[in-house]
Amino acid sequence: MQLPSEVPVMTLNNVILFPQAMLPLYIFEPRYRKMLAAVLASDRVLAVALRREDRNRETPATIAGLGLVRACVTRRDGTSNLILQGLARVKLGKAVQYRPYRRHEAEPLPRAGNSGLAVQALTTKVLDLVKQRLQHGVELASHPIETDSDQTREHGAPFTIAAFHQALEQLAQLDDSEQLTDLVSATLLRDARQRQTILETARLEDRLRHLVHFLLAEAEAEDAAHE
Repeated sequence: MQLPSEVPVMTLNNVILFPQAMLPLYIFEPRYRKMLAAVLASDRVLAVALRREDRNRETPATIAGLGLVRACVTRRDGTSNLILQGLARVKLGKAVQYRPYRRHEAEPLPRAGNSGLAVQALTTKVLDLVKQRLQHGVELASHPIETDSDQTREHGAPFTIAAFHQALEQLAQLDDSEQLTDLVSATLLRDARQRQTILETARLEDRLRHLVHFLLAEAEAEDAAHE
């Protein structure tokens, strides 16, 4: 699929869209209703960006997730429920439209690749940390990244611990450390700023180091809370 050079941008406070992730959204604001109507009438593609905390205006983060509307149900009152499937990381350029909704220039970012002994070692460490969290019981923070599993391809189906574990095993067998990193980040990290850090970090080795740090910090916080 050829990705557009300009995209409508939805700026949200706590939502990060990773490549291949399935993200449910409820559309109710008038500007985003107009955006959705235009998107459905064209290529069904839009970007989801985290709102920058250092700006007074509603300004999107530079690195965002580009998504394809896979399903949409619009109600009589004009609100809609939709499912976005993440397509790619994109770098947002200058705004070409502000009203009724933002449109920005967008440059798709390439996949990071999976080579290197450090990447392999860090991937193993992430899998060990996730296994420990699963053994101690963990609530999933987000919806899944799509894999070859029929269970995770059902957009409306709840993403269970078992399905998450199955997806991890599949990605480990496929030696896809990048997608595995995205899956764990989207599903286990509760802090949107942490997820944004993973999204915008270019080198896979650095993403994995961030992820290991975040998972260890969350585990320590949970242990302290139970003491």
